[in-house]
Amino acid sequence: MTSENLSIEPLPGTSSDKHVYSLKGPFVLGTMFAIQEVLGSGTVSTILDLTEVPYMDSAGLGVLTNAYVSHQKHGYRLLLVGVNERLQALFKLTRLDSLFEIFPTVESALLAFGSPAQSSVA
Repeated sequence: MTSENLSIEPLPGTSSDKHVYSLKGPFVLGTMFAIQEVLGSGTVSTILDLTEVPYMDSAGLGVLTNAYVSHQKHGYRLLLVGVNERLQALFKLTRLDSLFEIFPTVESALLAFGSPAQSSVA
């Protein structure tokens, strides 16, 4: 278990129909519970800025996958932003790179809400 924390901060662009969060720190078993609460309901579309997430383990990946399924089930979208090479490699290895919608910036993800869902690896 890591001693580092995962912080979650709301970002500009958050509204009643979509939430935008910046995550900072490792997304691992020891830090996943805080983000589970934020993503648990899946009742709004969500953008997660992972620019400052250095690494993720299988528990973090499970949280993202469950959140994606929950969002889809309720008719909402989960978009990822700022995915570094290490996370991209994890998504590719687990073949989830085609599942998640990935964008280079929060602004490009916000623009995507005007278009139908499509995967776009940055």
